[in-house]
Amino acid sequence: MGTSKTASFSEKQNELAILFKALSHPARVAIIEYLLTVDTCICGDIVNELPLAQPTVSQHLKELKNAGIIKGNIEGTAICYCLNPETLKKFEEYFFAITKKLKEKCC
Repeated sequence: MGTSKTASFSEKQNELAILFKALSHPARVAIIEYLLTVDTCICGDIVNELPLAQPTVSQHLKELKNAGIIKGNIEGTAICYCLNPETLKKFEEYFFAITKKLKEKCC
């Protein structure tokens, strides 16, 4: 595969691409949807909600956390995860700008 051309794009474009890549797996989308239904949870709760093994769920949580979409806090022997509102705001702003443009002009 060729070298990455990320330097050819803006910082914002690269940041959004990382966020979208982190959401590009259905298990990660399911994790986000689950976190929307609870205030916080431990990893075991998420494992019980998905048809995946615990190590697989942990890998998906790691990807979401590395992208900044979720935050995890250690509480005793468990890690409690929640959505990162700052990152979700970036999604909101991006899609709001697209929606606004679509309302202004349509092909």
